[in-house]
Amino acid sequence: MKQILLPAFAALYLASCTHNNTSENKNGSAMSSNDTLYFKNGYSDVNGIKMYYEMHGDKGDYLVLIHGGGSTLGTTFGRVIPLLAKENKVIAVELQAHGHTSDREAPESFEQDADDVARLLQILQISKAAIFGFSNGGNTAIQIAVRHPALVNKLVLASTFYKREAFPAGFFEGMKLATLSDMPEPLRNAFLKINPDSNALLTMFNKDRERMLQFRDWSDELMRSIKSPTLIISGDRDVVSAEHAVVMSKLIPNARLMILPAMHGAYIGASEVPDAGGKLHELTVAVVEDFLNKQ
Repeated sequence: MKQILLPAFAALYLASCTHNNTSENKNGSAMSSNDTLYFKNGYSDVNGIKMYYEMHGDKGDYLVLIHGGGSTLGTTFGRVIPLLAKENKVIAVELQAHGHTSDREAPESFEQDADDVARLLQILQISKAAIFGFSNGGNTAIQIAVRHPALVNKLVLASTFYKREAFPAGFFEGMKLATLSDMPEPLRNAFLKINPDSNALLTMFNKDRERMLQFRDWSDELMRSIKSPTLIISGDRDVVSAEHAVVMSKLIPNARLMILPAMHGAYIGASEVPDAGGKLHELTVAVVEDFLNKQ
C-alpha cells in the first residue's frame, strides 16, 4: 500500500498555492474582498517571461511570498495574505509556468526563479524585502539569499530542504511514477481556472517533477553563507523531516526554528491540505510577524 501511495505523496510536495477572487478594473488592478486593504495586481516582463504579482497592504516593510511547486499564489497563501497584509506590504508572486505567469523554453530551476523574483523587485523599485518561501518556494528563497543577498532583509523558510535525505525512503522512486492525475484536485482546478489550457498544466507538472528528480544536494557551506536572520518552519508530519529542519537551523547563522503539529502546508492553511481548517495559520502568522518585527 505504501508503494501505491508514493506517487500521490510525491505529487503533494510538488503541489503547494488557489487564486484570490478579485474584481479587476480596466487598469488591471483590483480591490481584494477586504476593501479596507490596498490591493493591486499586474504583470512585468522578467527575463523572458510575463511574471504575475499581487500587492496587498500599504503599511510596514515589504514581504515577498513565494508559493510552492504546482501552485498559484492563492492556494498556498490565500488564507494568510489578509493577515500578513495588515502590517506588511505584501508582494505575492507566481513563478515560471505557474498560474498567470507565462513559461519559457527552458527547464525550471530554483536559481532562475530566484533571479526572476530579484528582477521583479528591481522593476518595482524595491531594494530590500523579507522573503517568505513555502515548499519549493523556500528553495527559491534560499537562492535569493545566496545570489542576491543585498535584497534580503529577513528570510522565512517553510517546509524547505537542501538535501535529498530530507525526504522519506522511496520518495524519489515515487516521484518517477507520479502523473498529473496524482496532483491534488484543488491545485489542478486552481490552475485551470486561471489558465484553461490543459497542455500548459501538464507542462508545468512535468517541469516541476523533473526539477525535483534532477535536484542534487546543496552544500553545507551554501547554507552557512546565508547572512539574513532566518526563521525555519516545519510540521511534525511534514513531507520534509523535522530532523532536516533542525539541521538547517544549525547551519544557517542567526536562524530560529519552529516545528508545529501539522502536515505539509496545514500551518498556513494551504488549500490542498485535508485539515487546512482551524486557526493554526493564525498562530503561524503571529510568530512570523514577531520574527519580522524584531530588530
